[in-house]
Amino acid sequence: MIPKYLYKIAQKLKDSGYEAYLVGGCVRDILMEKNPQDWDMTTDARPEEILAVFPEGKYENDFGTVLLPIRLEKKEGELKGQLQDVIEITTYRSEQGYSDRRHPDSIQFETKLDKDLERRDFTINALALDLTQENKIIDLFGGEKDIKKKIIRAVGEPSDRFKEDALRMLRAIRLSAQLGFKIEEKTKRAIVKLAGSIKFVSKERIRDELIKILASDRPAEGIMLLHDCKLLQYIIPELEQGVGVAQDRHHIYPVFKHNILSLKHCPSKEWPVRLAALLHDVAKPKTRKIINGVATFYNHEHLGAKMVAKILARLKFSAADQARIVNLIKNHMFYYNVGEVSAASVRRLIVKVGKENLKDLIDLRIADRLGSGTPKAMPYKLRHLEYMLEKVQNDPVSVKMLKINGDDIMRILNIPPGPKIGAILDVLLGEVIENPKLNVKKVLEKRVKELNEFDLSELRLRAKEIIEEKREEDDKKIKREHRV
Repeated sequence: MIPKYLYKIAQKLKDSGYEAYLVGGCVRDILMEKNPQDWDMTTDARPEEILAVFPEGKYENDFGTVLLPIRLEKKEGELKGQLQDVIEITTYRSEQGYSDRRHPDSIQFETKLDKDLERRDFTINALALDLTQENKIIDLFGGEKDIKKKIIRAVGEPSDRFKEDALRMLRAIRLSAQLGFKIEEKTKRAIVKLAGSIKFVSKERIRDELIKILASDRPAEGIMLLHDCKLLQYIIPELEQGVGVAQDRHHIYPVFKHNILSLKHCPSKEWPVRLAALLHDVAKPKTRKIINGVATFYNHEHLGAKMVAKILARLKFSAADQARIVNLIKNHMFYYNVGEVSAASVRRLIVKVGKENLKDLIDLRIADRLGSGTPKAMPYKLRHLEYMLEKVQNDPVSVKMLKINGDDIMRILNIPPGPKIGAILDVLLGEVIENPKLNVKKVLEKRVKELNEFDLSELRLRAKEIIEEKREEDDKKIKREHRV
């Protein structure tokens, strides 16, 4: 489990008169019989002394961490020079003052391992392993016992650890979701007490921890821990507005619980789809109205898409992730009833959400159903939709799939480039979506000449009538079925 090169590094440091230990999460993972993702080593050697032992290392920070590149042994079938790793070797250190609740005001290099271990966040991470003494474990704070008991406990006084670095509160919850550990009560109380200090942490760091929670094996439990520990109100307050908001008809749970259960039952392992499941009904509290004694949530998917766009931008998610998640939420109420929905409407759905997003959309619908307390995750109508998607997957759903292009139109009409060409293509696409048999070059060439009789505004209106009005019909069907 432990690579041979780590033993060589540790032995080389020891032969040079220094101590060297594996430390932190990698030691925890070894004890839990997991494969560590990163390897960290600590030593009493100062950075310049580490570089004297390993001249190929790089030291470009103020934290005593030397980056040592490692050339890994090439495996069969892999390109030469492709395999490389970087090991962090850090001098023992203690930290003083955390005026910004995130970074130490000063760092002091130490000569003893215990000084380095006592500055760490949780007991399960305050472990060291001596590679030069048959993998001897150094455990000064009961980390091994806490691993066996599946407990996350702060090193020393929890409040002190969280005042030093407020991000540690999120890390405790993330580790709980990843490892399936419980947070020790005193540690949990300190998180609740200091939850407001999460505002001192950058949005990027919060986002990264949130993604790790969503990507874990227990994402719903992680989000509920954020709620119970009073952190969620500072991260996604919009989500907590659904607490206690009752629903009718298809839902037996209040909005907040439904969102959590939708996340829990989401079949996708991809965190963006899971986040869409968590936030898909975030706008319901704002759209709730009682009509004839029944709770309705008209247009909650559209308002929700706008709200989620703001949430994701606030948390500094990438533009690509924002677009993907917002698209799913905006379209999660798509209408599909066997016998009522035509192949053309399925093609319009593909145009609307993108072929690459269809599986995610179905996974979101399954999550929504199970989160509502519905027993059947994959009813016949969704299975039939998958069949229809397979059936129409090669039908034209974009201008690029037409048997004619802009150059052809300019040649046929003998006109220069301009907006009229795009408008004609939009009309052709709308007609072909309704009837794929029209996607024949000779038929389209004839239709181009006919459409040339219309001016630009008329063409744009015609394209809108073909596509948008059909979508509006689908939206009306959604509202009739779901009263939303």
